[in-house]
Amino acid sequence: MAATSSWNFMVTPTKPSLWWKLSFLSPLTTVNVTRRQNRTAKGFVVLATVFLDPKPTVLVAEKLGEAGLELLKTFANVDCSYNLDHEELCTKISLCDALIVRSGTKVTREVFERSGGRLKVVGRAGVGIDNVDLSAATEHGCLVVNAPTANTIAAAEHGIALLTAMARNIAQADASIKSGKWQRSKYVGVSLVGKTLAVMGFGKVGSEVARRAKGLGMHVIAHDPYAPADRARAIGVDLVSFEEAISTADFISLHMPLTPATSKMFNDESFSQMKKGVRIVNVARGGVIDEEALVRALDSGTVVQAALDVFTEEPPSKDSKLVLHENVTVTPHLGASTTEAQEGVAIEVAEAVVGALKGQLAATAVNAPMLPAEILSELAPFVNLSEKLGRLAVQLVAGGRGVQSVKVTYASARGPDDLDTRLLRAMITKGLIEPISSVFINLVNADFSAKQRGLRITEERILLDGSPENPLEFIQVQIANVESKFSIAMSDSGEIKVEGRVKDRKPHLTKIGSFGVDVSMEGSLILCRQVDQPGMVGSVGSILGEENVNVSFMSVGRIAPRKQAVMTIGVDEEPSKEALKRIEEIPAVEEIVFLKL
Repeated sequence: MAATSSWNFMVTPTKPSLWWKLSFLSPLTTVNVTRRQNRTAKGFVVLATVFLDPKPTVLVAEKLGEAGLELLKTFANVDCSYNLDHEELCTKISLCDALIVRSGTKVTREVFERSGGRLKVVGRAGVGIDNVDLSAATEHGCLVVNAPTANTIAAAEHGIALLTAMARNIAQADASIKSGKWQRSKYVGVSLVGKTLAVMGFGKVGSEVARRAKGLGMHVIAHDPYAPADRARAIGVDLVSFEEAISTADFISLHMPLTPATSKMFNDESFSQMKKGVRIVNVARGGVIDEEALVRALDSGTVVQAALDVFTEEPPSKDSKLVLHENVTVTPHLGASTTEAQEGVAIEVAEAVVGALKGQLAATAVNAPMLPAEILSELAPFVNLSEKLGRLAVQLVAGGRGVQSVKVTYASARGPDDLDTRLLRAMITKGLIEPISSVFINLVNADFSAKQRGLRITEERILLDGSPENPLEFIQVQIANVESKFSIAMSDSGEIKVEGRVKDRKPHLTKIGSFGVDVSMEGSLILCRQVDQPGMVGSVGSILGEENVNVSFMSVGRIAPRKQAVMTIGVDEEPSKEALKRIEEIPAVEEIVFLKL
C-alpha cells in the first residue's frame, strides 16, 4: 500500500502566474495539488499530497521472455524500454534500482556514475558480461548477476549444428539449389567420425559440446587452464596445452569468454600453428578471433572453413569480407535462441535480480564472492553471524587511531579446500565498515571499500578434530592496535576479541575478550562489567522497565562467585543516555556499553 505524506507551503509569488516543477519526484510519484489564491492576497497555500510507491523499479533495456517479465512484475515496477541509446540509458538510470540487459547494451562507468548510487543490481540475460564495466560496478556497490545455466544446452546444440552444417556444406548447398543449380560434386563434405575436435574453453557450454561430439564418434581434446582434470576425464576428454590443441585438431570449437587475455587469441601466429585444412566454429565471443587474420587464413587454405555465430562488431558491416567469404557459414548470434532457452534465461535472470533486491545471496553473482547454491545455503547462518561479529567488534573500539588491522579466525573440522571463506570475509568487512562510515557497504564493494580505507584483514584456520558435517565451530574477530570502550573485551594479548557460533541456525555471541558468554545476537545488546552479587539482574531490569525498554534476555558470565562478571542484556529499543547513566551509577557496575546490532 502506498505511503502518504502531506505538506503545507506558504509561497509569495513574484509573478501573477507560477509554474511548479517538482523535479525531486520520480515518474512513479502521484502529486495532488490544490491552489487557493485571492487576487488581493500576497501569498497562497499549496497543499501537496505525495504518494510514494515502495516498489523498486527495474529497467529492462532489451527484450526479455514473458515469464521473466511476469516474475519481475510481482515484486517491482517494470519499465520495458528497448533500443535506448547510451544517453537515454544514462538519463533513465537514476530512477532505477535494477537494470536488465542482454549483449547489445553497454553498461559503462558513466551509467553507474549517473545512477547516483540508486542502481543496486545489473542483470545480464545470458552468460557473457563483457558489455558491463565490472570494475565500475564494484566501485559503486552494484551487484552484477548473469544467467549462466539456462542457455547452456541451446548454445551447445547450436555449436554442434554449425559443426555438422559446415562439415556437410549445408548453407552453401541450400543457397546453390535455391538459385537454380544442382552442384552435387562441388559440395562434397567430410565425415566427423574419427576426427579430432579441440574444445577451447571447457566450461558449461564447452563440456556439453564435448559430450555431444563424443556421441558423434569424434576424438575430443580440450584446453582450459582452469578446468579440473577429473571432470574432463569423466567425459572422456584429454586436457592439453593451447599449442597442442590447435596444432593437432581437425576441428576447433571456441567457448572461452572475451577478456584482455583472450582478445584476438586466434591471430596470424596461432593460425600458422594449425594443421592445414582445419575447420573453426565460434559460438562464444567474436572478439577472441582477429577477423582480418581469419580471412587471410581462409584465403591461404590454412583454415578451410569457418562457422561463426558471433562477431567483433554486431551486426557486422554489409561488406564484411569474412561474412561474404564463400567458405564461411554465418548465423546472427543465435546460440541462445531457442524458445526454451529464452524463457529459461528470462526466469533465471529475473530470479537473480529479485533476490538481489531483496538482499538475498546470489549464486550467479559475477563481481562478488561466487559460490554454488548448496554452499550458500549451508553458509547462510554463518553469513549473518559474520556481519554481526564485525559490527559488534568495531563498536567496541574507543576512537583514537581507528581500525587498521583485523584478524579473522575460523575453527572447523574441514580442511582448507573444503571451506570457502570469501563470503564470510566480505560480510565481516561489511560489519566492520558500515557502523563507522557513511558509505553503504554490500557484498560487492566490501573488499574495495576496505582497501580504500587502509583496512587490512587477515584470515587463519584452526583445524579441529571431529565430524566435518558442520562447516564451522566458531568464528573469532580480533582488532589490533586500538583501545576499547569496554575493557573486558580486550584479550590477554591486547586486541579486542569477540567470538561467536551458530546455534539452531541463529548467531550467538560466545566470548568477549576472555569471558565466556552465550547470548543470541538479535536486536541490540547492553554489556555491563560488574562485581558478581545478588540483586544485580533485578536492579538493571527495573531501570530499563521504568524507561519502557523491553528486555529480551539477560545472561551473566563470571570468573567465580562474588568475583568479576559480565552481564549481557538483549533489548528491543535503544535506551536513553539517562537510562544507561543510571545503570552505570549502580555501585557494583564498573563499566557499561550499548551495542546496536
